Amino acid sequence: MSIAPHLVVIGIGHVGSDVVTNAAALGLFSRISLIDVDDKVREGQALDNHQATAVAPVTTTTITAADYDACRSADAIIVSAGPSVLPDTYGGDHDSRNSLAQINSKIIREVMENICRYTHSAPVILITNPLDVNVHIAATEFDYPTNLVLGTGTALDSARLRRHLADWAGVSPDPVQAFMLGEHGATAFPYLSHATIGGLTLAEVTTTLGLPPLSAEQVGHDVVQSAFDVLEGKGWTSSGISKAAVSLARAMLLDQRSIHPVCTLADGVMGFHGEVSLSLPTVIGGRGVEHHLDIALNDWEQQKLLASAKAVRGVYDSVRPT
Repeated sequence: MSIAPHLVVIGIGHVGSDVVTNAAALGLFSRISLIDVDDKVREGQALDNHQATAVAPVTTTTITAADYDACRSADAIIVSAGPSVLPDTYGGDHDSRNSLAQINSKIIREVMENICRYTHSAPVILITNPLDVNVHIAATEFDYPTNLVLGTGTALDSARLRRHLADWAGVSPDPVQAFMLGEHGATAFPYLSHATIGGLTLAEVTTTLGLPPLSAEQVGHDVVQSAFDVLEGKGWTSSGISKAAVSLARAMLLDQRSIHPVCTLADGVMGFHGEVSLSLPTVIGGRGVEHHLDIALNDWEQQKLLASAKAVRGVYDSVRPT
């Protein structure tokens, strides 16, 4: 990590602006450069956020509008370019997801081409949906180190799962250890067979607290539906996903070697050999993706993982280069 870490954020819409706010509040970055196809948005967001840095405790971060040459000195790049997922595209409709992929795959290819002109050494963290498809594009279609290409994956889905389980058990989310895995979207599934609350399995929590048993299928549905509920009411999701992206940048810059359910190229893990990108528990550190964790799945979880991979691959095939 450089003495004065430099973050580049590409795409300053609802999500991108929240990324900038959260990154500035973190106090880790000396500079934050904003890139957007709309010059007025880029300039306005940069000015608004730069003025906000005069409010304590964030007074040492410089936020400016920039072009892609800012990537030359970037220590981390977060990409949130492209239209947001609308409620009808998140609900799992194949045609809707394909339509979004047709638009955003072109944007991600253009973004990656521009990034590659200036750097091949900065971690690239993608947020743009359909996330798994766009990560696969970035990881396989460009000469960029695959350990430095990742997406926020099911980090937000997992936060929703932990909140759901905490509410079920009547405890804080802090002692809840649980992941959503697979696609960031309709086919994500809860990895409950190894989930714990305060070191207890969910079966032990059920017995100890006298709670009704959980159905993995129902939990998965509720967590995915909760995202749809946010989209229905607000029109977009931004708070959780922006925090997830910034936390990944922090994990790499500080070499935390923490475990996150991020989307990466699945190659040599869980029976995959580079044919798909999706979310699995992954150690994130100074080299980006340090390594994946091969985890034990029960039969239901294994079926869900394969179904998720098939769904992601199907959408990618609809936009792959010919």
